[in-house]
Amino acid sequence: MSEPRAPQEANVDRATVEGFGREWTSFDQRALSESELRRIFADYFAVFPFDALPPDAVGFDLGCGSGRWARLAAERVGHLHCVDASAAALDVARVMLAARDNVSLHHAAVDALPFADGSMDFGYSLGVLHHVPDTAAGIASCVAKLKPGAPFLVYLYYAFDQRPAWFRALWRASDVLRRLLSRAPYPLRYAASQALALSVYWPLARGAAWLERRGLAVEGLPLSAYRDKSFYTMRTDALDRFGTRLEQRFTRAQISTMMAAAGLTDIRFHDGPPYWCAVGYKRRDASPSP
Repeated sequence: MSEPRAPQEANVDRATVEGFGREWTSFDQRALSESELRRIFADYFAVFPFDALPPDAVGFDLGCGSGRWARLAAERVGHLHCVDASAAALDVARVMLAARDNVSLHHAAVDALPFADGSMDFGYSLGVLHHVPDTAAGIASCVAKLKPGAPFLVYLYYAFDQRPAWFRALWRASDVLRRLLSRAPYPLRYAASQALALSVYWPLARGAAWLERRGLAVEGLPLSAYRDKSFYTMRTDALDRFGTRLEQRFTRAQISTMMAAAGLTDIRFHDGPPYWCAVGYKRRDASPSP
């Protein structure tokens, strides 16, 4: 495994990067069961064409964090470049990926990716590009590194575009709390997020599971996506959700527009959670829109 290099900075929010470094240090994902890890991985990669990649495909994970998805993706490709703007996150990923000899770590921001344009057989970025100042530019930076016809998978927070008004109002209220907590000292952020995991995430998730076992449809209920997840995942995601300084959300249409502008075509969305995951393929004649 090669060693990371120091990043150049432009399209990066340094406070957000620092927060994620602390998150992955606190929750390095080694306590997550293999079965749950693989189940969540399958949801994120549901539309990704692993079977269509060339033999010994070389690609990248932009914003690898703890390396949890990289560990499983590396099983199915020739070589995986793991990139993150946080040195602390890469320290965690180094341990997670120690057994993989087909992985390289890179300390870099999205607009300073350390590979040649047009050199990658695939790329993916899960839950990262909504945390950079210019998400559209971040997508374009990733697509520039792909070979023509190569796939790029992205997961961006959705703007609740298919949810009713009451659901969006509830989120707006929670976002006020996020804006306050994300600016607090880390010990307070951590403690508050764990209290929320216990008092909000766990009851709502387990309540949804209870209702589902009795034959009721629960997909529209807040936090019902956690009904089959461990408390460890809830704790991790509560810190992610309420401890992150910069967060942007996008509709399905906005994501499609950004992907197309970056030079992707044949864009396909996963219609289930997590929302929204989408894959596109770099146009053979791709040149991003100005």
